[in-house]
Amino acid sequence: MYDAYIFDQDGTIYLGEQPLPGAAETIAALRAAGKRTIFLSNNPTKTREQYAAKLTRLGIPTPIEDIVNSSFVLVQWLLCEAPAARLFVVGEEPLKSDLRAAGFVLSEEAGEIDIVVASFDRTFDYRKLQIAFDAIRAGARLVATNPDRYCPVPGGGEPDCAAMIAAIEACTGVRCDPIVGKPSPIMVATITAMLGLPPERCIMVGDRLETDITMGIDAGMATCLVLTGDADRARLAASGLAPTLVLERIDGLLDDNPVSS
Repeated sequence: MYDAYIFDQDGTIYLGEQPLPGAAETIAALRAAGKRTIFLSNNPTKTREQYAAKLTRLGIPTPIEDIVNSSFVLVQWLLCEAPAARLFVVGEEPLKSDLRAAGFVLSEEAGEIDIVVASFDRTFDYRKLQIAFDAIRAGARLVATNPDRYCPVPGGGEPDCAAMIAAIEACTGVRCDPIVGKPSPIMVATITAMLGLPPERCIMVGDRLETDITMGIDAGMATCLVLTGDADRARLAASGLAPTLVLERIDGLLDDNPVSS
């Protein structure tokens, strides 16, 4: 049915360190049929290499070229929009490492900071908030990796990037723009450029209504909601969204042989 299958990871392909039933078999069948498979994550606390290694460890051998996370999208956006910018990063080391590797200079001196980057940061503290405040008051712009309110973890969740964005917006009065992760059109543009395909030849498969399914619908992609993670049928009904497919588990994609060439 589609040339490319774009997958969220946690809650769609795996939960924590456990692959979800049918995930490895589904990916293998799609690849055998000549379909492209791309894996997305809004989580910037792991590198693309780490995501590729995890999928491979879980029985889904995956090259780094098939991974897109919010850090990667942010780097591509910055290289295009502000290649010489000095950055202050409210974020963890994997994001900082990606930015340094792309040639960006990171600073904590408010007067020389061009852009404040807000991200998922489990080391967020008042000192970082003060630097962001001072830099923005001195003219810096505020951008962010992802809009997620929380990151699901086994047994619960952790406050995610939305909490850092809200703190900085509250004290500075500025609006964060852009936020490059799902459901941003910036992430869509990054993916479709990698694939060389129009959105209508792709299907977005995920477990989160406000990111995965919203992004796919807004982009003009087909969408598939899997009920193995964040969303359930009650939340779907309340959302007003209409995914192309709703599946109890991911291997439902293979029903009626929809991937045959």
